[in-house]
Parts: sequence; structure tokens; C-alpha cells
Amino acid sequence: MTNEMKILERLANAVMNCNADEAAAAAKEALEAGIDPLKAIHEGLGRGIKIIGDKFERSEVFLPHVVMAADAMMAGVRVLEPKISPEEMKSVNLGTIVIGTVKGDIHDIGKNIVAILLRAAGFQVHDLGVDVPSRTFIEKAEQVKADIIAMSGLLTMSLPEMTDVIQELERKGLRKKYKVVVGGGPVTRQWAQEIGAEGYGVDAIEAVAVCKKILGKE
Repeated sequence: MTNEMKILERLANAVMNCNADEAAAAAKEALEAGIDPLKAIHEGLGRGIKIIGDKFERSEVFLPHVVMAADAMMAGVRVLEPKISPEEMKSVNLGTIVIGTVKGDIHDIGKNIVAILLRAAGFQVHDLGVDVPSRTFIEKAEQVKADIIAMSGLLTMSLPEMTDVIQELERKGLRKKYKVVVGGGPVTRQWAQEIGAEGYGVDAIEAVAVCKKILGKE
């Protein structure tokens, strides 16, 4: 095994072991060894989070493990990302996504996991946080020239807020500019179709796959 392979393996293992300090240290080692930071992210950290995501989908690990693994991944990304040129970032960007938990809802764990896995997959993600009004989703999407507006909600009473974003896009004549993806506990595939959303993810893994599919990046 070459030194580069060993470092990439160390990065992946740091994520799988939920060790943020190790991920940051391995990321620094990757830069010192002259490894392309994009390669370190995708073939090291990204591989680790994908393995965790696959295990989560098979119910082999649970949500707290995914959250800690994602934190470890981001610790490594924070070291590597400043060394990536804007041109390189643009060349590997699958699309730009604005994501947030809708107004009236402050739940964010599921949304955070989706955002992290989207970044790991190669999307540029702008996370608006929680309790986000419809106008903020739209203003940010316009500002960053987003491809997708992704909305999350865990409360039944938050569902009308998702509808409001779509209706506001229609009122402003912007509906055709953006694909809308929704998800969260009370959201169903049928309901997503009824409100006119282009995508629905039952979990974080499906959400990433749906975003790739609707942008033709499968």
C-alpha cells in the first residue's frame, strides 16, 4: 500500500470511527504529502461517510453515529477546503442547493445530515438553518443561483410552509427556475407530488439520490 493510499484510508477510518481530531490530523497529513485536497475529500473522507450512510440505510448504525461521523468529516473538510481553488470547486460541483427547516419548525438533525451528505456527494450547499421563512428560501436561491430548494420539516403544522414556498415562487414567476425537494417526518411521497415538488426523500440517502436524479447527475 502506497503512502497516499494509507492516508486516504486513515481519512476514511477517522470518519467511520467518528474521530474529528483524527480526521483533521489526517487531512493535514494529506496536504503535507501533496495529495490533491479534492481527492482527499472524495476518496478519503467522502468514502468514509458513504460507508456510514450505507450502514445507516441498512439499520446497522443509528442516527447519533451518523451525526458524529458527519462531524468528523467536516473537521477534515475544514482543513482541506481552503486549499481548493475556486476553479476546481466549480469543476466538481454537481449543483447548488439551498436547504433549511421551514418556518415554525426548529428540528435540524435530519436536515443537517442531508446537507452533509449532499456536500459529500459534490453539491454546493447553503444551509439556512431552522425556522426559515419562505421569502428567505427564495432570496437565497436567487442570490446564489441555486438549482434546488430543499425544505425539511418534522412537525405536521410545518407542511403548509412548504406549500407557501412553492406558491410564492409561482407568484414571483420563478417556479420554473428551481427544483423543489421536500422531506421530514410528516412528509409523504404522495403529498410532495400533490404540492408540486419535484423530489421527495424518505431519508438522507434517498434525498441525495433524488437531487442527483432531478439534475441529471446520476
